[in-house]
This record gives sequence, C-alpha cells and structure tokens, in this order.
Amino acid sequence: MSAGESGQATVLLEQWRAGDDSARERLLTLLQGEMRGIARRLMRKERRGHTLQPTAVVNEACLRLLGSPDTPARSRGDFLGLVARVMRQVLVDHSRKRDADKRGGDWQRVSLKADRAAMDPGEALVDALDLDVALTKLAQLSPRQAEIAELRYFAGLSIPETAEALELGVTTVKGEWGVARAWLRRELETSGGES
Repeated sequence: MSAGESGQATVLLEQWRAGDDSARERLLTLLQGEMRGIARRLMRKERRGHTLQPTAVVNEACLRLLGSPDTPARSRGDFLGLVARVMRQVLVDHSRKRDADKRGGDWQRVSLKADRAAMDPGEALVDALDLDVALTKLAQLSPRQAEIAELRYFAGLSIPETAEALELGVTTVKGEWGVARAWLRRELETSGGES
C-alpha cells in the first residue's frame, strides 16, 4: 500500500469513528486487497481441505466489521490487526461449528510460525481452538504480548509494522514477540496441543 493510501485509510478511520457509516464501507473497499492477503495467509496455516475459502473469510469479516458501530483502530496497521482478530474468530467459530465435540473428526491444525514459508517441514502443527484458548490466556497475563502475537501471526505484520501499529519500539516488539511465542509453545505443549 502506498503512503497516500495509508493516509487515506487513516482519514477514513477518523471519519468512521466520527460516525460516518459510508467511511466504513470505503475503508473496507480500500483495504480489500490487504484483507484478502491476510485471509490467504490464515488459510495457508489451516488444514488441507478446509471448507472455507479466503473470500468467504473476508466476506464474513466485513459483515462483522460493518455490524460494529465503532472501531478502536487508530491506524491502518491497527485496523489490519483488528481485521486479523475478526478473521481468526471466523475460523474458530467455523471450527467449533464443524467439530461440536472439538476432538472428533479432522481438527484444524496451524503452525506457530508467523511465516508459513519459513516453517520447517517437521514443525508441529497445533489445533486452532487450542491456539485460541492459549491466546486468550496470554491476553489475561499480558495483553500487549497477546496483541503482538495476533498482529504477527494472524495479520502477518512484520516486526516494524507491528511496532508502528502498536506505537512501540522495534526492540520492544522483538523481545515481547519472542516471549509470547515461547509462552504459547509451552502452553500448547502442556495442554497437549502440540502434535
């Protein structure tokens, strides 16, 4: 996204917060390509044969965002983090509906790596529902680390983009991301979430 489009996104977010309903729709249209990219990254981390397609995840996320009267987002990166959280919830909700007993059938398995391409072939995958529970626990212990993990893992933001979205230093984000990732791995191993 160009600097002009990023600035336009910020203006539209301000208009949305001021109550301009049409600004929400214009913002979603402006960021549609980036939202599809987030959905594709999330779907690559899901099990093969998943019944949802990236377009369906984007559409459901847009419906949920359009149904929200306001947004806490302050910037493009912050909004994309919100989009990633909504998409994560769409996938978790879908998984819960499909696997009412959670452990029956074909679980959704995902990698803890932020970048699927960098994943080792032998890297263990975790159940999406287990990851959601672990992130919820992490948010209770350290909301900032949970937010960093969501932006890195689900939104696919780089360390500098995450730092900008959260208005933190790059070094702080690197350190917090390392701690959050290690905590999530430990939590998932002790809960039996690792395969």
